[in-house]
Amino acid sequence: MAGGAVVNTSGGKDYPGRLTIFVFFTCVVAATGGLIFGYDIGISGGVTSMNPFLKKFFPEVYNKKQMKGSANQYCKYDNQLLQTFTSSLYLAALVSSFFAATVTRVVGRKWSMFTGGLTFLIGAALNGAAENIAMLIVGRILLGVGVGFANQSVPVYLSEMAPARLRGMLNIGFQLMITIGILAAALINYGTNKIKAGYGWRISLALAAVPAGIITLGSLFLPDTPNSLIERGHPEAARRMLNRIRGSDVDISEEYADLVVASEESKLVQHPWRNILQRKYRPQLTMAIMIPFFQQLTGINVIMFYAPVLFETLGFKGDASLMSAVITGLVNVFATLVSVFTVDRLGRRKLFLQGGSQMLVSQLVVGTLIAVKFGTSGVGEMPKGYAAAVVLFICLYVAGFAWSWGPLGWLVPSEIFPLEIRPAGQSINVSVNMLFTFVIAQAFLTMLCHMKFGLFYFFAGWVVIMTVFIALFLPETKNVPIEEMVLVWKGHWFWRRYIGDADVHVGANNGKGAMRA
Repeated sequence: MAGGAVVNTSGGKDYPGRLTIFVFFTCVVAATGGLIFGYDIGISGGVTSMNPFLKKFFPEVYNKKQMKGSANQYCKYDNQLLQTFTSSLYLAALVSSFFAATVTRVVGRKWSMFTGGLTFLIGAALNGAAENIAMLIVGRILLGVGVGFANQSVPVYLSEMAPARLRGMLNIGFQLMITIGILAAALINYGTNKIKAGYGWRISLALAAVPAGIITLGSLFLPDTPNSLIERGHPEAARRMLNRIRGSDVDISEEYADLVVASEESKLVQHPWRNILQRKYRPQLTMAIMIPFFQQLTGINVIMFYAPVLFETLGFKGDASLMSAVITGLVNVFATLVSVFTVDRLGRRKLFLQGGSQMLVSQLVVGTLIAVKFGTSGVGEMPKGYAAAVVLFICLYVAGFAWSWGPLGWLVPSEIFPLEIRPAGQSINVSVNMLFTFVIAQAFLTMLCHMKFGLFYFFAGWVVIMTVFIALFLPETKNVPIEEMVLVWKGHWFWRRYIGDADVHVGANNGKGAMRA
């Protein structure tokens, strides 16, 4: 395929290259950074439903949980300190993501991953040994620093290593690892809850060291991306790496030349945080804010953070609530696989729109089913068959999220920024995500107590808004090389007004042809 890039109908170039074994394995190792995020999402809700954990750290919640008869099912877990245990991690991740942006740019993506894994490892050890609330919260903060660094660097690394036509599939490996982490946590919680001595929660929290160890060690063996090498002043090493990841028999001259042009332009940007506010970057900045904002307002963390707590609130008892969390975890993994194999064929928009529609219907049904049985008083029982219907529609909701807003919420923001503002853009994406993850985690149990079944209608309303937003404002980005993404925005009915002809730089050689596409 010598002869350079081919202009495709999506608005960018189709560089020659294939999925090499080297790229596949490096992307798998890098994607394991998602395990630490997923494990934490899954583990926190499980341990907060375990009686020994509550009795030791949150006796007020434990006593409320033991009340029988007329207890309000909506409010028995409403406790600010309990919510702080879950949410403190995400506040720490928000702050650390800004530092991670600098580390990612200055020393490379792999060392940002290493820092995240190592910090998470220390936090896991502290949580497993916790004797008081202070140790728990400090441990959670260290876990949050690890998540902030990993979420900043991993999606960018995957997008830069992958061939454009397979970028979606490889990038969604990050979300797939998140779902595997959630499932592993649910299974571990189910097993440790059976330990009669009452220390099962310690095992659950301490085992976070396993995924942390995987990414910490794995990152040491990862190569730097060609983009990062050029950015840090190693052009020959970048050429060799690009040749290795695209295949030794492939002509990389066109893609390499475009990377160099992008790097030279990025060096002219002295203040990426200030420049990202420029008019020409308005489309990317909007998406980096609105997509993670909407991702959290799907309500998914209502399910994933507090799945066992939620199922117990809905009438499931003990092990049954944990097993229901395992079921939703399995659905999450398999539905994410659907996205892995379809995102580069169907595209981002179709998955966003279909998933949003499915989530909307599921949330409305779940809210209605809960309203019929518990009303506004929160007092009632849920028969087994009725409870099974609730689980079914929650699973349909999880599946819709898992092949749309889950993976695409990380994929799209990571692939749309030009090199000169990419770390700043990804940092904004992560920080907005963590900010609203923190807000939802801190407020959910209180919202459930006060809004009752209406909480599901609340999130359903947001799903309507975000689905309309995608339909109107997100152009299709499948198969477009990252360095050519400006053409997509230039061709969009709304965003074209923000991008002048002088702002469009499409590489060294094939620029005019690409512009015509």
